[in-house]
Amino acid sequence: MRHLTLDVIQDEHQALSAMLRSLSMLLAQARRQGALPDFEVLRAMLFYVDEFPERLHHSKESQWLFPRLREKAPELGPVLDKLERDHATGERAIRDLEHALLAFEVLGDSRRAAFESAVERYIGFYLEHMATEENELLPAARRCFSEADWAELDAAFAANRDPLTGHEPEEGYRPLFRKILMNAPAPIGLGPAS
Repeated sequence: MRHLTLDVIQDEHQALSAMLRSLSMLLAQARRQGALPDFEVLRAMLFYVDEFPERLHHSKESQWLFPRLREKAPELGPVLDKLERDHATGERAIRDLEHALLAFEVLGDSRRAAFESAVERYIGFYLEHMATEENELLPAARRCFSEADWAELDAAFAANRDPLTGHEPEEGYRPLFRKILMNAPAPIGLGPAS
């Protein structure tokens, strides 16, 4: 049986993975061309990561999914502890990444390598985090949760409206998503891939 919670989590993971790949591609493209990247688009992409995955996605997992798993599958306690630490680390890491981008933009090429290294570390960190959730938590949830558990979780996760998962952006976010869509490379946007 399919559950909305699992679909939302997996859709949001796919959207974030695509955003991170596009971010890396945008940097690689600028490096190959011997040019500076489009800082405006990079800022928009990092702002998206901060607004949606970091604040919306993680808060729902921490508030709804993780406590239920602690109750139903206590053997996952150490994994859940690590994932909660990852959530806290991720919030700091995205702010550090935004700061590193500003330093690169303001101070120039002398800060490029530091920013690009920070991006690659962040991508690796996030991909590992999502893989742990998908490989360890979601299968446990499928095994352990009752229909009543799923009904409660599905109601909570139904409120997630990440525009990169097919939802219409709220009015205030439309310029952000238009900028990303028109300028970021595929798989997120319509910008050049190479």
